[in-house]
Formats: sequence, structure tokens, C-alpha cells
Amino acid sequence: MNTKVRKLEPRTAPARLDTPTDLSAEGVREISAALNALIADTFALYVKTKNFHWHVSGPHFRDYHLLLDEQGDQLVASIDILAERARKIGGTTVRSIGQIAKLQRIKDNDKNYVPAVDMLLELMNDNKAQIRHMRAAHEVADKHEDVATASLLETFIDEAEKRCWFLFEASRQPERSAQAMPLGNTAGPLARPRPPQRTNGGDAGQITAGTVWSAVVHPLSSLLR
Repeated sequence: MNTKVRKLEPRTAPARLDTPTDLSAEGVREISAALNALIADTFALYVKTKNFHWHVSGPHFRDYHLLLDEQGDQLVASIDILAERARKIGGTTVRSIGQIAKLQRIKDNDKNYVPAVDMLLELMNDNKAQIRHMRAAHEVADKHEDVATASLLETFIDEAEKRCWFLFEASRQPERSAQAMPLGNTAGPLARPRPPQRTNGGDAGQITAGTVWSAVVHPLSSLLR
């Protein structure tokens, strides 16, 4: 039997919200604080993701619009799980937008217009920050032997890493194909053809009888033989 497992004992939570747990009072306070900061960050990241989902513009609108909608759904689904985890161990969680604003570390973006690529890069960096914060919370859970909280955080870290991956790839500039421009064609594949060069002092582009014979009459005469 694990001697580190503690007896279930009540906490001094307000308004009869004291859920029995084998975690220490110190553990409940520290884990709940870490979870609530993550919840506030997740709310802030969710709102920003939806903000960019609604206001993205440009030739890749559909792809970015759908990508950010999917990521927003993933973020909002994690909020309830984190909040209920805080309650399961005898802590309390966020109660208002005001409290979220005090706890959040993810910065809001209230600009009237943000270019699409900048949206993706900003969200990628915010998700990277979220990963760092979740790793720190994981260390707090490990310190107090809260394996359930640590397990949840591992799942959410994996999801955030996938969001970073998708945002990174979507924000990259398209590569130019090596076959798009033949070697030596410095004018580019869509360059206009050059006009005929002057010959024997004639005007550029002048059509002569010899030109017509070489291009049309001579090939036809060969076929009629």
C-alpha cells in the first residue's frame, strides 16, 4: 500500500464547496491556482481564435476560416474539463470575465484589421506560450502527486502542439517549383515574345516575300509532290 496516500479530509472551501480529496491543503491551493490561470488563458486564446476566425480575409479565407473554427472548438472543449478538475480536488474556479481578465497571460488583440498571416503567427506564438504554462502546471501537479491533473495536461499539451504545427505550416510562404522557370529564361515563364529582329535594314517585324515562302509555301509544296 502506498504510504504517501493521505486520508480524505475536508478543505475549508467557501459556501460548502469543500470536495473531499486526499491531496494536501497546500496541494489543492497550488494546483487550483495553476489550473485557473490556464483556464483564463484558454478563454483568452479561444476568444482571439474566434476573433481571427470571424475577421480573416484574403485568397486563403476558406482554409483559414475553417482551421481557426476547428481550433476554437478544441479550446472551448478544454475549459470545462480544466474547471471541473479544480472542483474535483476541492478548489474553486473562475467566476467572471473580470476574474479571467485579471488572471490571463495571453494578450488580447483589438486591432481593426490584422493580415491573415499575422493572425496565424500570433496564434502560433500564443499556443507556444500556452504549452509552456501547461508544462509548468504539470510540474505543480507532479510535485503534489496529482496524476489525474498531470494526465489531463499531457493531453492538452499534445493538442496545443498540433495547433502550433498546423498554424506554422499554414503561415509558410509557398515554395517555387524548380520546373516553373526553365534555366536561362530570365524573363520568366509568362514573358511576352520578342518581336522579330531587324534584317538588312528593314523595320522590326516587317513581313517579306521570303518569310512567307519559308513559313508557308515551301512546306505545302513539299506535301504536294
